[in-house]
Amino acid sequence: MARIPTAELSRYLFAGQIGHRGCLRASRIRIAPTSSSLQTRQFASHVESQAPTATTVPPTPLRKQLKEQAKALKASGQKKKKKVDNQTVPGWELTVGIEIHAQLNTARKLFSPAANSFNDDPNSHVALFDVAMPGSQPVFQPETLIPAVRAALALNCEIQRVSRFDRKHYFHWDQPSGYQITQYYEPFAKDGKLELLARDGIAAEDGESITVGIKQVQMEQDTAKTTAQPGEVQWLDFNRVGVPLIEIITLPEIHHPATAAAFVRKVQVMLNAVDACVSGMEAGGLRADVNVSVRRTDDKCGTLGTRTEIKNLSSFKAVEDAIIAERDRQIAVLESGGVVEGETRGWAIGSTETRRLRGKEGEVDYRYMPDPDLGPVVIDLPLVQYLASSSGLAPDAETDQLIEDYGLTAKDAISLMALDDGARVQYFYNVLDALEQKLGSASVDTIAVDRGLSTLAANWCLHELGKLTELSNNLGMTHKGECKVPSADLAALLYHLHRKEITAKVAKELLWAIFRGEISQGGVTEAIEANDLWFHELSEKEYSDLADQVVEGEDKVLGEFLRFAEGKGKAYPQGKLMFLVGKVMRAGPEQRMDPASVERVVRARIDEVYIPGLKSKE
Repeated sequence: MARIPTAELSRYLFAGQIGHRGCLRASRIRIAPTSSSLQTRQFASHVESQAPTATTVPPTPLRKQLKEQAKALKASGQKKKKKVDNQTVPGWELTVGIEIHAQLNTARKLFSPAANSFNDDPNSHVALFDVAMPGSQPVFQPETLIPAVRAALALNCEIQRVSRFDRKHYFHWDQPSGYQITQYYEPFAKDGKLELLARDGIAAEDGESITVGIKQVQMEQDTAKTTAQPGEVQWLDFNRVGVPLIEIITLPEIHHPATAAAFVRKVQVMLNAVDACVSGMEAGGLRADVNVSVRRTDDKCGTLGTRTEIKNLSSFKAVEDAIIAERDRQIAVLESGGVVEGETRGWAIGSTETRRLRGKEGEVDYRYMPDPDLGPVVIDLPLVQYLASSSGLAPDAETDQLIEDYGLTAKDAISLMALDDGARVQYFYNVLDALEQKLGSASVDTIAVDRGLSTLAANWCLHELGKLTELSNNLGMTHKGECKVPSADLAALLYHLHRKEITAKVAKELLWAIFRGEISQGGVTEAIEANDLWFHELSEKEYSDLADQVVEGEDKVLGEFLRFAEGKGKAYPQGKLMFLVGKVMRAGPEQRMDPASVERVVRARIDEVYIPGLKSKE
């Protein structure tokens, strides 16, 4: 192989330029511009003179992408099956293995002292080793091991006392050295398992629970971040080079797409619970590759079919949809007499089929070899014991507590645990703590006993806060469970709502005002007083008079209640009752009426006045 001139190597490392000589196709690659950094002044001088004239295209929100793709699918006349009907194909067995790459929550990179940044200016945290400068060598940063071991323990893995690093060779513009340092042969953790329950969203075919084996968890370095620009231009951000990752490799024991998505979702929750991961899939801190194969259920040889790998899935929905699409593609190939090729495939959000990227690399292609610049990593047992004892409450145990002690549904409990990388459930606890102080309870456990109150808090922490994100995706939620709506202010809102001192409509309007910064922190009660938003409820007599006024002439509707009272109806006509409640709410002063009180009064008038009246007419 010809020696690359130093000048050409320098142009590639600093300016992303690749010589055209000997290339099959010219491609333009540039380093993403950076504003300021002492470390990267050497990069900036090369970049400024080559800044592309094309403007950066702002990313399209995920929700908008899905809506546009759904419209396109509908216009084409195609129909997607419901996922509940799409978990199996008669006569075929699906097998899935998953590889999850999670960015560790550390201050430094894996083999250099450069900062582990996530959203800082491009190329502002780059050490010499990160860009493979000649003469630079990797120096293992011991602190990166702490979150890695926590993650492995959460996944019930056996921590290996000695592990070693290997070089995985491949050539791409996002990997300056031409190889990735990983732990292929001797990883730091092996033989784990993760139990998935029905409430986690597994396929109905898997029953109440399923246990997925984890082959190994290994540490490795990340690559540069590539951002596509118009005109076949690629921007490179070397901040991400060398960022510490763990790769979680499962055994091929998953047989339904929904279960695969549930596994990835639960892994994210587990990593957040032990503070091992920087962020979730939506923010790019966790990515999944899935290996998919199919075989006929009557196949007697017992071997799995040829597998294909779908790379870089960035959402739980993408995991499930991509597996379904690839399974169906492989089945169609085999049923037509073809042969499934082992290859790497890609997936785009909202797609209906996977696409070929390249042939599948194997162990020989990557030319794995022990890294000669790095010694073994030795993990002492006392460290493992300390990290295991300080991990706190497991996610499944906390979910059980939310369901049993706080009265939440399984769906709401799991949502609280998963949202905002686990910070939303902490926000929920903060709201309950603030409510405790306002109600003068002895402890937060007293509130937990009042399931109505804890359910009210959960509904607002989930659904009403969720409505705020429809216009703004950024609640500003911190890992301490605080956001643009301070937990103390939401607690004040719920305190007045619980005591029926304000209506739900007023509470929702105040929530928006807090979110927009129109109410200063701690000023909820003052805002209610200043704008005279207190709830002055109608008296019992006023409710009854209004109900009599509205129900008059509704003999046909009242006849349904009479039929039920006489034992002719199968169920109480709740729908008819709510119809009358709605009429009363529209007829009276809404700001002075409580829907629960209206329902109670209307039902009482029906039972005590109208039904006896109808019977007397008979």
